[in-house]
Amino acid sequence: MDIPPLFLQTLGSLLAILFLAGLAALMKLGGTPRLETAADVQRTAGEVVDGFEAVETALARDGAGALACDAEGRVMLIKRHGNRFAGRILTDRARTRLDGDALEVDCGERRFGRVRLALDEPASWQARIDAIDDR
Repeated sequence: MDIPPLFLQTLGSLLAILFLAGLAALMKLGGTPRLETAADVQRTAGEVVDGFEAVETALARDGAGALACDAEGRVMLIKRHGNRFAGRILTDRARTRLDGDALEVDCGERRFGRVRLALDEPASWQARIDAIDDR
């Protein structure tokens, strides 16, 4: 029985792909991260901005974003960015818009974009963000 070389090459490539996919799963690489608790938000905020210690948090229902406030009154917007989280401390350039039980936040940086967060108390966070004054 003569096995064509192209068949062997294809089979070898398939086995290599399956091995690498299994290795990535074993190492827990990739995937979609979620913020599930206030502790997750506090840890993430501290990773995004070194020294930021959140004392109050608001977690989006889908786990893809959050708001955090520190003892100085600074508010941080956190969103999922790929398989990690990114965040910005909001300034007076931040704009908000209520949409039902969701709060849309634009931090004022075009590259960061707008973030839509379905929160339990969006109006209170909107008032807090709209009151930011950096002057």
